[in-house]
Amino acid sequence: MTVAADSATGAASLVQSVDWLAIAPPVTAATVALLVLVADLFVGERHKPLLGYGAVAGLVAALALLVPLRAGDRSTFCLTGGTQACSYTADHFALVIQALVLGGALLTALLSIGDTRKLPAGEFWFLLLASAAGAALLPAARDLATLVVALEVASLPAFALVGIKRGDRRSSEAALKFFLSSVVATAVMLLGVSFVYATTGTLHLTEIAARLDEVPGRFDTLAQAGVALTLVGFAFKTAAAPFHFWVPDTYVGAPLPIAAYLSVVGKAVGFSGLILVTVIGFPSYADVWGPALAVLAALTMTVGNVAALRQTATRARSAVRLLAWSSVGQAGYLLVPIAAAAYSSDAQVGSTVAYALMYAVVNLGAFAVAALVARTHPGNRLSDYRGLYATRPLAALALGFFLLCLAGLPPGIIGLFAKVTVFSAAVDAGLGWLAVVMAVNVVIALYYYLQWTAALFRSPEAAAGGEAPTQQKHRVPAPLTTAIALTAVTGIALSGAPQLVLRFAAVNLF
Repeated sequence: MTVAADSATGAASLVQSVDWLAIAPPVTAATVALLVLVADLFVGERHKPLLGYGAVAGLVAALALLVPLRAGDRSTFCLTGGTQACSYTADHFALVIQALVLGGALLTALLSIGDTRKLPAGEFWFLLLASAAGAALLPAARDLATLVVALEVASLPAFALVGIKRGDRRSSEAALKFFLSSVVATAVMLLGVSFVYATTGTLHLTEIAARLDEVPGRFDTLAQAGVALTLVGFAFKTAAAPFHFWVPDTYVGAPLPIAAYLSVVGKAVGFSGLILVTVIGFPSYADVWGPALAVLAALTMTVGNVAALRQTATRARSAVRLLAWSSVGQAGYLLVPIAAAAYSSDAQVGSTVAYALMYAVVNLGAFAVAALVARTHPGNRLSDYRGLYATRPLAALALGFFLLCLAGLPPGIIGLFAKVTVFSAAVDAGLGWLAVVMAVNVVIALYYYLQWTAALFRSPEAAAGGEAPTQQKHRVPAPLTTAIALTAVTGIALSGAPQLVLRFAAVNLF
């Protein structure tokens, strides 16, 4: 009788509730992905652009479904036992990151419409939406199994998107490098997850945090190894040094909209996962991951900015490669508040969220202008931007504004304030040395951002005959114009009212 009762109790603990509204945003993106793939079978070549507009509509619907969840108080897939642990939580942190990744995917879709004529349209839109669904799932995941699954759902389509340009050797090489390095990082992360499970007997982050406090001494080394190895997979996604080596070649070899997608959505996935496992799952081992992340932050921002500085040595260098190295440097700044959370109970990882929101808007805007320039200059070299103001003044002004935001200079007020919040997080946590390293790197970054900005307003280079080259104007697709306008307007609005973003830096999102 007792055995039967125990069995009934155990079975009841496995019953999970499902809140369909809570999971609606990622489910909508995944559903539209399947619909687009099926529709591709019945749509002729002439009507392939309709698939892109369908993808845009699906992403807009997924974003709209975040509005009913704005209270941030819904959870689902919960165990019915005494712990009430849930695998999916739509709290304020999850909603902000979901808005970021779905908005980034939407802007990527706008950049891609009209630019997929030489690509398999059905597969392209399916892969983009599938990756966006995984990216939207990850910030709401509250157990290690769901985190790993969401990370792979976001990553696997991205491999195919990087190499989707058939017959392009550089694209295939970039996809292979991205795939192999990611597989190794995932394998290491899974080993770490297995160590954590072996020492705690659970995969839910809140329960892991409670049980790591009581790990027997003989398992302490195993737990520390599990914590360190679990962070590797997310460090790879954030492009933190020394896991950054895939970034430049991948961005240059991928279609330009996909490079923009990886630079923003890929980073959001990595940083949200890193925040979840460190702040919620492993607070007891802050002495392990805190110093490691602090060193990674210093190394990442230094490697990224120094490498970006080298790109300006010759204007024949690719502008996309410069943006790739710049994104590595920006990743270093994003790591600072997470590292600070290990040293101060008052440190808020909201500073990382605030900085990520600013970075997402202006970096996507910079890639949008790069996509515009690439229509007349496929090489997309830095020299191709000289005199852009003379031919496309609005695009030049927009790119100049985006670069000043990334540099943290007026009129890019939001970039300046975001950097100040990150700097303050390091100082308040007693990481003075990290604040000094960040200040030095900000100065280094000023050089290449300002050099690129100045080139936009110089007179076009003279040709061999002494005359300035003329640039033929091409009609800009409406979706591309919309993407540039949206990012520019959003960036200006945030600079005018930075409190809209910076309030995340002052509150605990969990």
